[in-house]
Amino acid sequence: MALTNSQYQSIIEDYDRIRDNNRYLLETRREEIYRALPEYHELEDSVSSLSVSAARSMLEGDGNAGTRLRKSLSDVRSRQRELLTAAGFPEDYLDPVYRCPLCQDTGYIVSGDGRKSKCSCFRQREISVLYSQSHIQEAVARENFSTLSTEYYQGEDLRHFESAVDLCQKFVKNFNKDYRNILFYGTVGTGKSFLSGCIAKELMDMGCSVIYFSASGLFDLLARYSFDHKERTALQDLCEDIYGCDLLIIDDLGTEITNAFTASQLFSCLNERSLRKKPVIISTNLSLEEIRDRYSDRIFSRVTSSFALCKLTGPDIRIYRKRTRNMSTTIR
Repeated sequence: MALTNSQYQSIIEDYDRIRDNNRYLLETRREEIYRALPEYHELEDSVSSLSVSAARSMLEGDGNAGTRLRKSLSDVRSRQRELLTAAGFPEDYLDPVYRCPLCQDTGYIVSGDGRKSKCSCFRQREISVLYSQSHIQEAVARENFSTLSTEYYQGEDLRHFESAVDLCQKFVKNFNKDYRNILFYGTVGTGKSFLSGCIAKELMDMGCSVIYFSASGLFDLLARYSFDHKERTALQDLCEDIYGCDLLIIDDLGTEITNAFTASQLFSCLNERSLRKKPVIISTNLSLEEIRDRYSDRIFSRVTSSFALCKLTGPDIRIYRKRTRNMSTTIR
């Protein structure tokens, strides 16, 4: 599915706003430093005079003027960094500010031969528009590693959860150099979707493209386009996005209507992403035995051989929280 002109323009305008905000932030920081550190401002003013002096010397035939200029400018920058850190500021406090350093908030990356391609951050915006991903973005803003808590787990359940958290953190840390998949399985309400969201948040912050689907939503969308000949182009675009995004999350596997079509689509998805070395995270309330019985042998084999199997157990945290809130209200 392609963006409409208005959708594309909305994304471009968002980048414009980001660059404007970052320029304002940098200018505010610069004024702050000029007030707090007059010497820093004086050093910055000296750069132009050093450059003019070096240019004059070069015109007069001084072959060493360029070397001296580079040395002088390096000394100036070094002294400025010293001033910043001595005053308690980061040494890069006045470096250009970018939300995405890959494309410098333009949405596009220019290769060595001059060709432009969409940055991964643009792709994430495109995905959000095309596949109604705003709900996952809202969820991860509330539920992420910074809000993670182990207070609801005890004993073996706690050990399972802590092991899962460690796995998730390593998954994020090594994402760009180590191809891995994860299957979260176990009882209802034990944090499987939460941990998927934790990973999604970290990777989206890194500029990676993440597509999140409930299993029922994914297979319903695939079925809608597959059985309507007018939607062939949309189906091709959807499959390319599903197969090609940096991370695909399939939540609540087993809640969809399982039949030959869904099993075939699931295998195609897992197989194609495996060929492309693109990670998948699946969460399910099914046991491994139920996955084996519900889906084909080749799907079960693919999952058990190429996914890190992460079992979570314990009470339903959602119910526990609800009861706690109700008790708190009653006590008041």
